[in-house]
Amino acid sequence: MDTRFKLIYTVEFGPLLLREFLHSKGISKRTLTATKYEGGCITVNGTERTVRHIVEKGDVVTILFPPEKPSAGLIPQSGPLSIIYEDEAIMIIDKPAGQGTIPSRDQPDGTIANFVAGKFADEQIPATAHVVTRLDTDTSGLICMAKNRHIHHLLSDQMIQSHFSRNYIALAEGHFESDYYQIEQPIGRKEGSIIERTVRADGQYARTDVTVYGRYYASEVEFAQIGLKLHTGRTHQIRVHMQWLGHPLLGDDLYGGSLTLIQRQALHCAELSFSHPLTGLPLKFSAPLPEDLQSLLIDQ
Repeated sequence: MDTRFKLIYTVEFGPLLLREFLHSKGISKRTLTATKYEGGCITVNGTERTVRHIVEKGDVVTILFPPEKPSAGLIPQSGPLSIIYEDEAIMIIDKPAGQGTIPSRDQPDGTIANFVAGKFADEQIPATAHVVTRLDTDTSGLICMAKNRHIHHLLSDQMIQSHFSRNYIALAEGHFESDYYQIEQPIGRKEGSIIERTVRADGQYARTDVTVYGRYYASEVEFAQIGLKLHTGRTHQIRVHMQWLGHPLLGDDLYGGSLTLIQRQALHCAELSFSHPLTGLPLKFSAPLPEDLQSLLIDQ
């Protein structure tokens, strides 16, 4: 049984070059090159054709994508995955705090990507893990994974065009005077650090919208539950913007947060919204606050 990723289209109008038709469906030049040279194929009405072939209205075009292998640094491993949704194109996973999204120097294995690669290997799916949305190790919540490089390309385009929505819940220190903040501050690397980011004039544009949901006080620490909507996707964007605002996240000692109430940054990706890369239908996924964050809001 051929388990390679496959897409089938019916040509709506013609005549036109097969290459032009596939480009109209979001198939990139890079994907076409990989399909030609790395074990894929393209057929029209069941016959293999090159991209210079002329297609007519009503023709059935099938693109069989080449098999993918995990990179040398990604070891397939068996492990638990909290899968919220899965189909032939995407997976939505609720990541726990403390687990990396992809392997790193500090966490070379046991990550979400390792377990996804292991799942594909067990199911004999010739694909590797494509991370569409990544979370820091100590941030919990929803991650979107693509099951093919073409799907990853389509979803990345949605993000570039701001058609991919990510909403977070966090607990941030201090007394908030207002109920809403719009932060537009550029973010770049902090001098002398390969990890930290900071607000700096020569950084990349970044925007975060902040809504205050409730104000709390515990163990002599004043804090608020806030909702955050990302309009850009800079590294550590929420953490840096909240530090700049003067309200670092609870537990985020890298950016000035207190460890009194919690030992990890109190940040959770609660919602993802986007259009399905193949059907175009709107999708919306949510994940409740994990117990460690929820417990700080009880009886306060």
